[in-house]
Amino acid sequence: MLYKFKSKATGDLIMLQPNGERVLEIIGKHSAAEPSVKGILLVEQMPQALEALRHAINQEEAQRQQALDDAARDNKPAPKFEAISLRQRALPFMDMVRACQKEDEPITWGV
Repeated sequence: MLYKFKSKATGDLIMLQPNGERVLEIIGKHSAAEPSVKGILLVEQMPQALEALRHAINQEEAQRQQALDDAARDNKPAPKFEAISLRQRALPFMDMVRACQKEDEPITWGV
């Protein structure tokens, strides 16, 4: 499945299901109990969504750095991480959110 995020202010943004679900989970629009096949991100929710994504990105980067530091300290090989970080995956969505905030337009998916 794909997530297709739409808005009148930007072009469509398409994400693979695991990546879309992760972004939606971070911003509080998806959970195992409440899957988000369809939804809307209102303009008034966008500042909190951006802050949640920034926090998750910073947390992931800190965890990666800690793992690298621990490996170096223990003279072990560097750990392997996913090739594409959350920052790289979330940046297009964050750009979309910022553009939609400026135009006062919501973002929808699954509709």
